[in-house]
Amino acid sequence: MNAKKMKPCFITFEGGEGAGKTTLIHHLVEDLKQLDYEVVSTREPGGSSLGNTIRQWLLNQQKEVIAPKAELLLFLAGRAQHLEELILPSLTKGKIVLCDRFNDSTIAYQGFARGLGFEQVQQLCQFVSANVVPDLTIYLDIDPHIGLARTKKTTKENAGAGIVDRIEAEHIDFHQLVREGFFKLIKQNPNRYSVIDANLPVEVVLHQARAVIDRLLDNL
Repeated sequence: MNAKKMKPCFITFEGGEGAGKTTLIHHLVEDLKQLDYEVVSTREPGGSSLGNTIRQWLLNQQKEVIAPKAELLLFLAGRAQHLEELILPSLTKGKIVLCDRFNDSTIAYQGFARGLGFEQVQQLCQFVSANVVPDLTIYLDIDPHIGLARTKKTTKENAGAGIVDRIEAEHIDFHQLVREGFFKLIKQNPNRYSVIDANLPVEVVLHQARAVIDRLLDNL
């Protein structure tokens, strides 16, 4: 069966640690492919050889301390390559691109929580992404205490002994600021964002996400 022909569609998924973005995207990819859509699933940092290397640098706790500005620029370097190598070519071919984190994470984490400047980081993200804006952003909202507990439980279940990455290991106050940063972005972009309570059962979260994506695809 041939894949459906449609306009390109760029959907991003945002949220704090342990919100369940990875699980949600996995289910959505399966559902959309069953409906004969061409779907590309990717994440940040990642999506390219360079992006995956940068991911290891940024998240590995065993590496040297990374200064906030250096951290920001590494995320942006990975995004520039990601866009050039995967996202833009996929959109040019009319595919649906589902991306785990994009500019909004950088603005919330580095701009707001790290204190590098909300508006300043927004401007840098716009420059790096050539003003590419998602058609839809699904934000999975969760209290940082609950999300971080989920993350530790998951790593233990995956034989990781509960070891979290460098960002997850930040103090709870940092993660509270990240959440505040996201809500500031949601207030700025109410038409682009769809907020879903990540405390709900997985099947309910999936149902709500599918509903908002279906509406978007119908309009396209």
